[in-house]
Amino acid sequence: MMNFLRTNKYIAGLWVVIRLYLGYTWLTSGLGKIASGEFDAGGFLQGALGNPDVPGWWATFLDAVAIPNAGLFSIAVMWGEVFIGLGLILGIFTNLAALMGVVMNFSFLLSGTLSTNPQMAILGIFIAIAGANAGRYGLDRWVLPYLKETWKQRVRHGKTKETMAA
Repeated sequence: MMNFLRTNKYIAGLWVVIRLYLGYTWLTSGLGKIASGEFDAGGFLQGALGNPDVPGWWATFLDAVAIPNAGLFSIAVMWGEVFIGLGLILGIFTNLAALMGVVMNFSFLLSGTLSTNPQMAILGIFIAIAGANAGRYGLDRWVLPYLKETWKQRVRHGKTKETMAA
């Protein structure tokens, strides 16, 4: 089954549909926050602290890290949603975009927000499981082989991080 999800070119067409749905959802959400000019994660984060369904360890993280840096988290959420959406729509760095989407969905879920987060997390997990096949009909088709070949050439010619710094 895993091999089918990761290699079948016909199922790759299904991944495109799922990618476009998720990408559109992420992109419009992020652009809406940016365009409004009023998005502030601080209120959401404070509200999560008052929710009895929020796990204690997550509430501690929110209180100690997220709330004191609410401005940074606001920027990360807005632009993270935009970049996740673009990555999924264009099919570039698809697995990374899907994984970051799942991380954001779980962050929202842990903060007590249901909405479409469970559904989006499940679809994002499936895209991540699909691996490169999820980006077969997207820019990953050209970008990933190029990066892989470039990396091989650098390693072959001894141009690793250590030798470049010397």
